[in-house]
Amino acid sequence: MISRENLAQFGGTAPAQEEPESDGPGFDMEGYIARHAFNVIRRKPWQSHPGGFIYELDQCPFNSDHKDGSAAFTFVDGVPGFACKHNGCHGKTIKDVFAVYPPPADLKQSRGQAEKLIQLAHNVQFFHTPEADPYAQVPVGDHSEIWPIRSKGFRRWLIGQFYRAFGKPPGDQGLKDAIGVFEAQAHFDSPESALWVRIAEHADRIYIDLGDEQRHAVEISAQGWHIISDPPVRFRRSRGMRALPLPVEGGSIRMLRMFLNLGGDDNWILCLAWLMAAYRATGPYPILILQGEQGSAKSTTAKLLRRLIDPSVSAVRRPPRDDRDLLIAATNSRILAYDNLSGIPPWLSDALCQLATGGGSSTRELYTDADEVFFDAMRPIILNGIDHLAERADLADRALILNLPPIEENNRRDEAQLYAEFERDLPQILGALFAAVSGTLARRAHTRLDRKPRMADFALWATAAEGPLGFPPGAFMRAYCGNREEAIQETLEADPVGAAVLAMMDQLKDQHQV
Repeated sequence: MISRENLAQFGGTAPAQEEPESDGPGFDMEGYIARHAFNVIRRKPWQSHPGGFIYELDQCPFNSDHKDGSAAFTFVDGVPGFACKHNGCHGKTIKDVFAVYPPPADLKQSRGQAEKLIQLAHNVQFFHTPEADPYAQVPVGDHSEIWPIRSKGFRRWLIGQFYRAFGKPPGDQGLKDAIGVFEAQAHFDSPESALWVRIAEHADRIYIDLGDEQRHAVEISAQGWHIISDPPVRFRRSRGMRALPLPVEGGSIRMLRMFLNLGGDDNWILCLAWLMAAYRATGPYPILILQGEQGSAKSTTAKLLRRLIDPSVSAVRRPPRDDRDLLIAATNSRILAYDNLSGIPPWLSDALCQLATGGGSSTRELYTDADEVFFDAMRPIILNGIDHLAERADLADRALILNLPPIEENNRRDEAQLYAEFERDLPQILGALFAAVSGTLARRAHTRLDRKPRMADFALWATAAEGPLGFPPGAFMRAYCGNREEAIQETLEADPVGAAVLAMMDQLKDQHQV
């Protein structure tokens, strides 16, 4: 047993080898901690006892006022111990802890199964994200898959490994204990690694997760693109994601225009500029706003554009109710597409601006009073509606506003036929778009702007894309500047004060002419 005096600052002499009543040497300390959900804030080697560990606790099991590592479990030579620095817990030992938090009756059996599961997972790579979420990268055939450690996918993989090795599934407690150990390994003994959603960037290359079962990805460099099976970056997939088809060469970007009701050339240039930006792993990104009267194919255009980048079960959604809904959507999707908006409240306008051009966002974690969930990333966004949506100047300043023309009845196409034809041509369209991204990567370093607008990074990238997209030099900036002027005009006309000022200026102009 480990006395408070010997433990000192959790670094004293070796503990006496008096075994706890419930178990002896070989006690599954990690499994016990996981079973009772003790919050370990630090797991560190016991410097004076090689092979031993100290598990400093967020709060003492006997007194919640004893916080921040003042109480700790210890483990050395297969024997557990406990001590708390506070006088109120003087004399408390591991037996006292077991009396309140007993080890399971099947500890030895579950420990045996947990140890077997740990051995079966010897080739799994564990890591944690910058947000401290634990993950496992698991080899499956000729590729690897990434799952949260407490996800159903990782549990199924463990059960399958155990069943193939021993002809039966593991018990619930053994599985739970093993997962607790894996979670501790990911937190304390494994590296931190970024996770990407659909699109990543590494070593001057862009990687696009195709989302298929074979875990294919497209690698795009300045020299071209090709399909690979094991990218050097880690992708996370959400339940609603759907696969992109394998791209093929030989297509043309002009094939895409026949499916989109964009109207004039300026809208086509700006739409492709938005697409090129959305294929970048990092922003800032302009917010694409599709406006038009009923029957102008706003929703269909939004769905098709998302299909080119981040297909999902729910291609377009109703607007979020609060910050939490927005952050959940941004965490699980590469593209945010909101359909049929009749207006944008100020809080949502501000939040969308942050997601498009940067600025950390946070909200309170569900079922907690103080913990926050942070999201520090940028996302491409599509909005559509009949009314003028960019009423606030900061949103209009970040937006590409495309006014879609109405479709005449004799030009309307059957929706099922439209989607079928689009899916038929999609592999070639993707191949052409990826070739344009490759050409943009090659030209980016040599591209210069005479003057830099508000979205300077986007404007530079879009200008570099002019040649690969088949546009003449300066085509993007002409379309972009014209679009911004129209957006400012629409914003002023939608604002009561701005409209009054414009009316007064027109009146003064008329008087001057008279």
